[in-house]
Formats: sequence, structure tokens, C-alpha cells
Amino acid sequence: MNRASLQDRLWIPLGIFVLLAGLTHFANPDFFDAIVPPWLPPNERFWTNISGIAEIVIGIAVLLPKYRTIGALASVALFVAVYPANMFMVWDWRDRSAAEQVVSWVRLPFQFVFIWMALIVARQNGSPIASNILRFQKRK
Repeated sequence: MNRASLQDRLWIPLGIFVLLAGLTHFANPDFFDAIVPPWLPPNERFWTNISGIAEIVIGIAVLLPKYRTIGALASVALFVAVYPANMFMVWDWRDRSAAEQVVSWVRLPFQFVFIWMALIVARQNGSPIASNILRFQKRK
């Protein structure tokens, strides 16, 4: 399988990942409550539920051809929006075991991998915004 055909199929793991992440917010809300910065009003469960709903809707949108472009762009926005929770998790887990600290640190660069994937999916589905952003990395 060549690189182009892999990029043509990135919508599959992206959509499934985002959808499953959203469902996990409701299957294990305590984990997500714990990584929401506690200073965000009104409370942690509110943000767990809102982000879970957003992820479910965005994951479904990415999986549906008609909504794939907007879903991919929305996933970029989502990944940027939840990045502070991942940074808070690193800080909050600073006294945990080394293995747990590694997990918290590994989440940070993976957000950028998911942003890149979502931009590719959006570009593959005709988004000029994503094309312009990705063109930045292709200088000739």
C-alpha cells in the first residue's frame, strides 16, 4: 500500500478514535473528570460530558462522507481545545509512578499527530484551509 492510499484512508482511524474517545467519556467519566483543570466553571463533569458529546458527534461526522471535511476540521479544533487538559494532567500526575507520568507526557505530542491526521483528512476532502496549513510544511 503506498503513501497516497494510506492518506486516503486516514479518516477511518481518525473517526473511530474520536468516536471511541467520546464514548469512553461516558463509560469512565471519573478518569476524564480528573484531568479537567478544576478551575474551569461550572465543574469537571460538565466538561467531561461536553467534550464526550463533541467527540461522538465529530467522530460520526468524520466517518460520514457528506460531513467528513467539517468533522476533520472540527476535530482539529477539538484537539487544540483539549490540549490544556493534557498539560494539566502532566502537572497533576507529577507525583505519580514513573509509568503514569510517561503516559501523561506521551499524550502531549500525540495531540499534534492527531491534528496532522485531521488536517490531512480535511485536505483529502477538499478543505482549502487544511491545504493552506499543510502547504506550510511543503516548501520548495
